[in-house]
Amino acid sequence: MKPETSLSQRVAKGGIWVFALRVLENGLGLIKLVILARFLAPNDFGLFGIALLALSTLETFTQTGFQAALVQKKEGITQYLDTVWTASVIRGSILFIIILLSAPYVALFFNTPKASLIIQVIGVSMFLGGFTNIGIIYFQKELEFNKQFAYRLSTTVVEFVVVLSAALIFKNVWALVFGLLAGSLAGLVVSYVIHPYRPHFRLDLGKARELSGFGRWVFGSTILVFLVTQGDDAFVGKVLGATMLGFYQMAYRISNMPATEITHIISEVTFPAYSKMQDDLSRLREAYLRVLQLTAFLSFPISGLIFILGPDFTKIFLGEKWMPMVPAMQVLVLYGLFRAIGATTGVVFMAVGKPEIRTKIQFAQLILLAILIYPLITHWGIVGASIAVTAYALVFNFVAVYKVLNIVKSELKKTAKIVVPPLIGTLILFYTIFALKTYIFDNIGIVYFISLIVSGIFVYLLVVYLFDLFLNYRNKQLMQEYIVSFFPEDKEG
Repeated sequence: MKPETSLSQRVAKGGIWVFALRVLENGLGLIKLVILARFLAPNDFGLFGIALLALSTLETFTQTGFQAALVQKKEGITQYLDTVWTASVIRGSILFIIILLSAPYVALFFNTPKASLIIQVIGVSMFLGGFTNIGIIYFQKELEFNKQFAYRLSTTVVEFVVVLSAALIFKNVWALVFGLLAGSLAGLVVSYVIHPYRPHFRLDLGKARELSGFGRWVFGSTILVFLVTQGDDAFVGKVLGATMLGFYQMAYRISNMPATEITHIISEVTFPAYSKMQDDLSRLREAYLRVLQLTAFLSFPISGLIFILGPDFTKIFLGEKWMPMVPAMQVLVLYGLFRAIGATTGVVFMAVGKPEIRTKIQFAQLILLAILIYPLITHWGIVGASIAVTAYALVFNFVAVYKVLNIVKSELKKTAKIVVPPLIGTLILFYTIFALKTYIFDNIGIVYFISLIVSGIFVYLLVVYLFDLFLNYRNKQLMQEYIVSFFPEDKEG
């Protein structure tokens, strides 16, 4: 078997495993969200959001970037594992102490005294996370996503069961807290069950410095990603309060769920795959364009469905009390779409050893967000925050795509041909559902809601098929290649 074919098959299999994982995780996540939305108030989600923001801030500003460096390395990484694990343990322990001491001040900043104890309790997850078995890094590096699937799904199921059980008992924010802690503990235990490597305390400063050469750009990028993606939450929580933050974060989760999943799939599968192709420009170019086409094919129609059906979903599944978030959710759908397209680029920059490009683009995003966020929030509340993040995503994700096209030596015209068919299909999907809602379905219940989704998907697939048939879009061929790569024996038979 040729190495190219082997890698292609492994990438395709990895993509399907990751996709299956994200479908199950988000299927459970959506069920969890719908149930919790009925038992918990927006203020509960806001309190939990403030606590997570505090933890995320500390975690982000202390990132080493070591694990990304291990994935990117061409040679063996066994000699680095103990050092990386030891650094992780030290970091997690220090962060736990810091979070215990700083929690009252964080709560004071957001004027939410109840958040203090919540922050301190979920800080335990940082301590537990530091001890996670470093051996699981091989799942991503060697494209063994079937093992990653088992590891991640087990933690998701544990969190799902605990959070729903706690919601029935407590009916408040502590259900979210106990669910998070249960998931962290399960992840720690399963990491040692599923991988045989047993780390030891050993800190080689020379190896740490070597990894930090790549890791410093990952660190800088991680900080900028945090400031760009969490800065809006901080402003909303500070200026508008915990309840509006609860509305905003719920709107973000629903509107960006597809984009988030596509982003995770792309990052987990393509980063190690691109790293193996970094010295073969033609293969890298072909792989990137295929990923971009698949991303556009999936993200455009899903975003269109959420935009047109978001109000109905909220009313049917979450309840009337969540309706104030709908306008923000519809704006954030566009943000999620631009984010999904932009997600195809960052892994290329890292794989070819140019993470600084990604970091510089993210810095520019941060500047634009800083200029827009406060005046828009004060004028239009959470809708203003949504407009601010969508504006920077629109501008700079397309800048990132342009930079990648230069790296892989691809024409902009070819990229436009990839994006236009799903865009047209999504517009037709939108107007089809709009017409059905306006002229046929007066009151939309669950059955009609599902019917609208099925109708929209059918129209979209029909449009894409026509592009395949008459304009050689080759989407059907792309899907077939993924299936053949996953089942190579079918090709031989």
